[in-house]
Amino acid sequence: MKNFIELENIAKQIRRKTLEIIFNAGSGHPGGSLSSVDIGTSLFFYLMNHDPNNPNWKDRDRFILSKGHAAPLLYVILQMSGYFPENWLSTFRKINSPLQGHPNSLKCPGIEVSTGSLGQGLSIACGMALSLKKDNMKSIVYTLHGDGELNEGQIWEAVMFAAHYKLNNLIAFIDKNDLQIDGSTDEVMSMKSIEEKFSAFNWNVLTCDGHSITDIVNKTIEAKKSIKPSVIIAKTIKGKGVSFMENVAGWHGKSPSKIELQLALEELE
Repeated sequence: MKNFIELENIAKQIRRKTLEIIFNAGSGHPGGSLSSVDIGTSLFFYLMNHDPNNPNWKDRDRFILSKGHAAPLLYVILQMSGYFPENWLSTFRKINSPLQGHPNSLKCPGIEVSTGSLGQGLSIACGMALSLKKDNMKSIVYTLHGDGELNEGQIWEAVMFAAHYKLNNLIAFIDKNDLQIDGSTDEVMSMKSIEEKFSAFNWNVLTCDGHSITDIVNKTIEAKKSIKPSVIIAKTIKGKGVSFMENVAGWHGKSPSKIELQLALEELE
């Protein structure tokens, strides 16, 4: 198991590689990928039980990237975890590549389910979690959602379902960077208090600094002890790590230029 200093170095590498593959493809979603790096690092390199040499190991924990547009982040994490060779990364968003613009479970090892249509990941996770409970399995199902994604009504149907069936083997992360493709989440469709909404549906509600690996790990360990499904609302910064991308909605879905990439990589040294 890696220590937290090693995890922070891994997170920095992930940010660099994520920007590089988006630049090479000429398209992709850097803002929400960068904001979720520390969550993904904590899960795949410290918290989750998984085996890159046996992606379908039945006792594995499951991870669903409901915000599928952050696929560049997931691909880099899977590559660095050992699910596929590094040269695959250069094929991101190319025709016939296993690394499509959104995760495809039929093409890429380590992808539990194809995602990208926002709102669906939590419903799928509920089905997985309920099945695991019925089979007396100890695996945990983790999901990652954007805060803008919570505008989708299907999310709240799944939230109700999870509470009703007491799916305490389900832990959902909300990447709360307060921005979505059209602007701030408050301006587009204000959710008011996310904490109060999940609490009203009888979930275990936790909050954390989404860029503190220590905080993320500690809150996840706490969530595992709950008798209810848990949500960890992680306060993050869109474009985290690159000054000119941070808190700028315009970096939701565009590739950096060559000069912008170089500036970003220098900041991430």
